[in-house]
Amino acid sequence: MKLTSKMSFFGTVVFSAFFSFFPASAQDNTDRTIEQYSCKDILRESGSNREVAVAFLHGFLLGKSGISKFNIGTMTKQTDDFVERCLDNPSEKAVDVMTKVKG
Repeated sequence: MKLTSKMSFFGTVVFSAFFSFFPASAQDNTDRTIEQYSCKDILRESGSNREVAVAFLHGFLLGKSGISKFNIGTMTKQTDDFVERCLDNPSEKAVDVMTKVKG
């Protein structure tokens, strides 16, 4: 798969994650922050919702770093490490745990 296709796919996942992880509601217009979500919140999600939330965290931190290049194998390992740390520390902020596993 070309790098352009991978970036396009990753961008789509991150975009989808944003709207899935932070659903908009006409009656609930409160602001949310990344920091308010704990590991427990992420782990309670099931299947693709959890994958989207984790992809969102990857994308958020990638964008924050200003770097557009990433390694899929490294990201897969970071995801596994993220889940393990979250299982051990469910009350930690999810973004803090992802920041730690990304180094």
